[in-house]
Amino acid sequence: MTKQTPAIELDGRTGEGGGQLVRIACALAAVATLPIRITHVRGNREGSRGGGLKSQHVTAIEYLAAATAAEVDGLSVGSHTLEFTPRLRPSQLQNRTIKISADSPAASTLLIFQAIFPFLLFAGNDKGEPITLKISGGTNVSFSLSFEYLDQVLLPVLQDAFGITVQRRLISRGWSLGKQQRGTVEFKFRPLKPGETIKLKESSVYAGGKLLPTVDNIEEIDVSMIVPAGMHDTLRSDLEVALGDLFYGVEVNYKIVEDSGADSRIYVLLVAKAGMVRWGRDMLRSAPKAKSKGGNRPTVQLCAGLAQEIARELYDEVSAGGIVDEFLQDQLVIFQALAEGKTSFPRGEDKSSLERAMEDLGIDGKRLRKEKTDRPIGEGSTHTTTARWVTAQLLPRVGWYNKGYVCEGVGMHMAKAE
Repeated sequence: MTKQTPAIELDGRTGEGGGQLVRIACALAAVATLPIRITHVRGNREGSRGGGLKSQHVTAIEYLAAATAAEVDGLSVGSHTLEFTPRLRPSQLQNRTIKISADSPAASTLLIFQAIFPFLLFAGNDKGEPITLKISGGTNVSFSLSFEYLDQVLLPVLQDAFGITVQRRLISRGWSLGKQQRGTVEFKFRPLKPGETIKLKESSVYAGGKLLPTVDNIEEIDVSMIVPAGMHDTLRSDLEVALGDLFYGVEVNYKIVEDSGADSRIYVLLVAKAGMVRWGRDMLRSAPKAKSKGGNRPTVQLCAGLAQEIARELYDEVSAGGIVDEFLQDQLVIFQALAEGKTSFPRGEDKSSLERAMEDLGIDGKRLRKEKTDRPIGEGSTHTTTARWVTAQLLPRVGWYNKGYVCEGVGMHMAKAE
């Protein structure tokens, strides 16, 4: 009789204590075929947002459970304890045309994608067959990344840094604000073949030895605005003024200008670019109800306020230093942990420390101080420090060094067929 591996225990109140901990833990458990048990799920979300599993977590884990023939307990909306024991490796995946539909139209399709993509990335076979994935739910949802951020920031950086190429298409848009509306996104990609690892591209700007860009190095800013049609001209003008005041002389490009169809749906994304480095900042809002007979139509004051707020947030993000924004840094953690070799995506400390972190990628063990893994690791947002902690619990061979700025990944790969 085969001895069963004891489940790795995780306290869902650790660090940021939200859904990200659940997504990363289940993703790594599926990739590495490890049993996990999470208690106090989303334990730091007991307020208005509520604790326990949400619809998007259940939907993602249901897929991973089916794909890995897992034993699962506690998989229901609101559950505060989850046990997940996968049995099949990613390389044993059979179905390569996948359709997933969340129970709630407000469940984020992009968070579902984040939870299952690492598993699918390692599901390659010797034939190099692609995977097509279609997910329906929300595409612009509160407290989650949007399709636009995934499309313009996360996936381009994964391609430039690691050579991970994902074709993506927004079929229809889904909103959590206003009247709920279900959307659909589609992805197509070729997973890693058996024996192949995630590896930093030597030609990438993220491979170290480069000067860290500053506000003065910003070449262009891309704008995506999905807002009521009546806001288009005013918001465009206000954004140009606000960005011009902070990023003098920078070219502003409008990638998406779309009618959201309702005053309750206002979404804006700004992406600043310096070479291949990019920083994103976005906002999802509803227009306040007008007190006069004008109905709910957004006002001139609203446009000016939104433009100034998001432009300042982008400026502060770029000024913080480093080569990633706050949200991108935590989303890259799982790929760093799974990758082969050292990686660094620094952000937000003094410039000399950030440059040294990049230089350390090419140094064999020198100046590297390993961080303890019994608590959230290193510098950065609570999402980033918690994400590092989760990877260290499930992948003991991963090393986080120098306040978490440098990661020595485990070089995860699937065995080649004999």
